[in-house]
Amino acid sequence: MNVLFCASEANPYAASGGLGDVAGSLPKALVRNGVDCRVVLPLYGDLKYRDELEYVTSFSVPVGWRSQYCGLFTAKRDGVSFYFLDNEYYFKRSGLYGFYDDGERFAFFSRAILEMLFYTDFMPDVLHANDWQTALVPVYLNLYYRHLDKYSRIKTVFTIHNIQYQGKYGLDILEDTCGIGKRDAHIVEYDGCANFMKGAVETADKVSTVSPTYAGEILDPWFSHGLDGLLRQKQYKLCGILNGIDTDVYSPETDPNLAAHYNADTFPVGKAACKKDLQEQFGLQQDGSPVMGMVTRLVGHKGVDLVRSVAEGLLDQGIQLVILGNGEHAYEAFFGDLAARHPGRVGAYIGFVPPLARKIYAGADLFLMPSKSEPCGLAQMVACRYGTIPIVRETGGLKDSIHDSGDGAGNGFTFQQYNAHDLYEACWRAKEGYWKKEGWPVLVRRAMQCDFSWNNSSRSYIDMYEQMMNLW
Repeated sequence: MNVLFCASEANPYAASGGLGDVAGSLPKALVRNGVDCRVVLPLYGDLKYRDELEYVTSFSVPVGWRSQYCGLFTAKRDGVSFYFLDNEYYFKRSGLYGFYDDGERFAFFSRAILEMLFYTDFMPDVLHANDWQTALVPVYLNLYYRHLDKYSRIKTVFTIHNIQYQGKYGLDILEDTCGIGKRDAHIVEYDGCANFMKGAVETADKVSTVSPTYAGEILDPWFSHGLDGLLRQKQYKLCGILNGIDTDVYSPETDPNLAAHYNADTFPVGKAACKKDLQEQFGLQQDGSPVMGMVTRLVGHKGVDLVRSVAEGLLDQGIQLVILGNGEHAYEAFFGDLAARHPGRVGAYIGFVPPLARKIYAGADLFLMPSKSEPCGLAQMVACRYGTIPIVRETGGLKDSIHDSGDGAGNGFTFQQYNAHDLYEACWRAKEGYWKKEGWPVLVRRAMQCDFSWNNSSRSYIDMYEQMMNLW
């Protein structure tokens, strides 16, 4: 089976969030399971490992009424073949997103993916598009390529990683930039806008999300950002598959950023050394207090407002707090001030430093993720991998991956309602659990033994691909 994974980012070449982790890890797992999975990315100006790229050819890509140059480059890493599509006007910039012409940039990229197939010896059975940046791939395939023998049997999957970002633009973009005329505008038009994600939901053979719970949540107006009506109509093609993590990258046995290495058998000594290192880094008292860590974007939907409400109460309980992240100024200012007012009890770093994130995953005792919404979340899986017990709200992938330890079999502490009282109660239970010196190591070991690798998830994707192959 041949799969072309279409994404706007992928580790280790270019990444800004969870999509980059998935696009860098899932194809590797698929290849290990016998699928010829290849990845196609834009050739960004600040792409890493550019010296590894090999030039293949160049061709023209229709962009509305005009044609644009596209260079094709390739590289191979960890057994996965990568294609890179080059146009310096669109992609030779600092950063991946946030430009005034993002709609045009990714319309070009989506069309270029299909044109590229004329110039490669690789023909996919499945085109797997991800998020709004590649949402036009199944649209263009159905409109302009499906009648060609070369493309006639290709199946399409569209994965929603975060429904909040849909690729919404004015209708004028359709004909002039996307090359979609008035006759076909209804495919992409939604609620008076051109909506790239809507087009993918309409035209893809299968629509997936990054967790089973999230697949159900986005049918609800509270989560859907306006697409619930369409998704309920297309529910027959909707499914949810829980993301995994790259267990080779996230491994407390080999992580070079840690003060000591450990596994599920040796963690008492190893985590103690990592905790001491973390406390020293943030100037925290080494008095045996439980350390609660957060690695997050400081924005509303991550539940940071709840943390702000209970922070003083957590400190009164004897908990130390360590926060790493950046985002909205009000939250940055709050945590900076909290650390200044409670030296030795609170550590805050406003920004994002990956090595420091690893130190928090390994050195903290508890990991906080009280998200308002979380399509999947990876940090809670990483925390378990490092033996740091998650405290999460039961939403999206958090609900699918973390189960309350109150039943004697869970791997964390959970709460249901989005309010500060329930969060505080979950933190209190976690703190009480920490002081049960016989039971706590059992919970830590159970969390570390959870299998969040891509092995299981990749098999679910293969099952989905095989089902699609038999659709028509």
